[in-house]
This record gives sequence, structure tokens and C-alpha cells, in this order.
Amino acid sequence: MSSLKMSADPESLLLSVQAPAKINLGLHVLRRREDGYHDVETVLFPIGWHDILRVEQAEGFRFTCSDGSLPTDERNLCVRAALALAERSGVPAKGWLHLGKQVPHGAGLGGGSSDAAHTLSLLADFWSLSVESDVLHDLASSLGSDVPFFLHSEPMLATGRGEVLAPIAEEEYHMPYALAVIMPPVQVSTANAYALVAPRDDHRPDLRAVVRSNDLERWRHELVNDFEAPILAMHPEIHAARQLLLDAGAGYVAMSGSGAAVYGVFERDEAAQNIAEATRARGAQAWWTSPEKR
Repeated sequence: MSSLKMSADPESLLLSVQAPAKINLGLHVLRRREDGYHDVETVLFPIGWHDILRVEQAEGFRFTCSDGSLPTDERNLCVRAALALAERSGVPAKGWLHLGKQVPHGAGLGGGSSDAAHTLSLLADFWSLSVESDVLHDLASSLGSDVPFFLHSEPMLATGRGEVLAPIAEEEYHMPYALAVIMPPVQVSTANAYALVAPRDDHRPDLRAVVRSNDLERWRHELVNDFEAPILAMHPEIHAARQLLLDAGAGYVAMSGSGAAVYGVFERDEAAQNIAEATRARGAQAWWTSPEKR
């Protein structure tokens, strides 16, 4: 389970937690499965761009969100996570759960999945439940393929449909580069993205070895997101964001997940900061971090 950044206010019996996003360092779509999903292989890397969940006492269960465009009923993964945990634990769902949304949705950054995973952990604490890690993993897996990843706080190799997780190194992996993430003004349907990809499971590089090398030239040649080429061909806005990062000096640029967010890896912190701030000044969403802040 993750080492959650959770805080409590004893006077109001309120708990809150940060729900971080992720980027994909390479993403291979290997084959279509009989259950309709795809077998994939990707390195999931947590980043500091995060939503904030808070819960406080209430008679029944209530969910609110700062983003009025998102549903607040059972179409929302946070609500489904809360109800699934209550049912599995045999307790009534109680509390006012609020989501402060900061990570863009439809971005390939896993914001909704992270919110669901951290809802499970937050409410398990709030309801004083003793929930085994494998039970949390099963609940997370039932909510979405990459939800289980967000119960962890380190980079993971994800296989299967994304729910089979393993650390990418025996010792903790450290990326020595700054990151900038840009969200173009477009959203990509994951289902449509999968329809555009031709699965391939032969002659694929070892993603763990490529990522651990921290060799940006090797990353440019071997760290590939299978969704990127077809999605870029359909969405010039994503291609333009990618070019912005390259022009700003990124040593490696890729799309995260099935898009639309793109990220750049920079050897100079100032370059990552400058492109993120310039992008925000133009009214688009962007985020950056240095290795020290990470």
C-alpha cells in the first residue's frame, strides 16, 4: 500500500489525502484478450500533479466535486469505490467526500483512477477498517485496470490489463530529470484509441531495462507508446503540444497513456519550468517538477 500524504483535523473529524497522477514510460499493446480487454506492458510513474480528496462526518453518504462537469452519482469512480468498500466490509457508507479536481480528465494521466484508489484508502481509515492489502487490490482492480497502481507510491511495471504490478528495480528507481506535462485542449476516448492500435507482442524491448538506463538517446529509440502515432495523426493539437516540448529543449517527449497529455523530460530544470509557465500563461493546463521536488 502507498505511503499516503494524509492529514487529519481532529476538531472537525476530517481527513484529506493527495491523489497523484501518473505518466506512462513506454506503453506496449501486446494482444487482444478473449474478455475484450488488451494485454499491455507499461511502466507507470507517479508524478506530483494531484487532486485532493477530503472526507468529514455526515449522516449518510454524500459526494461533491469542484469540477461541475463531472458526475457525482455512481458514474463517478469515487462513489463506486466508496460503495464497493462499504459493501465488502459490511459497514454503512457514511461521510461527506469531496474531490478537489486539479488533474485534467481525459488526459491519460490516471486522475480518475487515482481518485478511486485513494478513496478506498481514505475511507478505510475514516471508517476505522482493517482492510488487507490484497482486498484493497481486488476492489481497486474491479474499478479499473490502472486503479491498483495508485495504491503504491513507486514506479511499477504493469502487465495483464494493467493490474499486474511489479517494481521496476530491486532498489528504488530515481529519474534524474525534470518533467513538464502539457494538456492540449482535446480529450481522447480510450476505447477509440484502442480501436486504432494494431497489437504486437514480438520483438518488444524490455521496458524495465530501458527506463532504468536513464539514457535519453536510448529512450528516444526504444521507449515507445503504441497509441502515440495513430492519436497524433488524428489530433494536431497533441502534435503541437509535443513540438512545444521539443522546441523547449526536452530530451525525450511522449504521450501519456492514450492521451491527450504529453510530457517532456528535461536535463535543465529551468527549461521545464519555463515551458510549463508559458503554457499556463496561454490558458492551457500544464505542470512541472524538478528531481529535487520529486
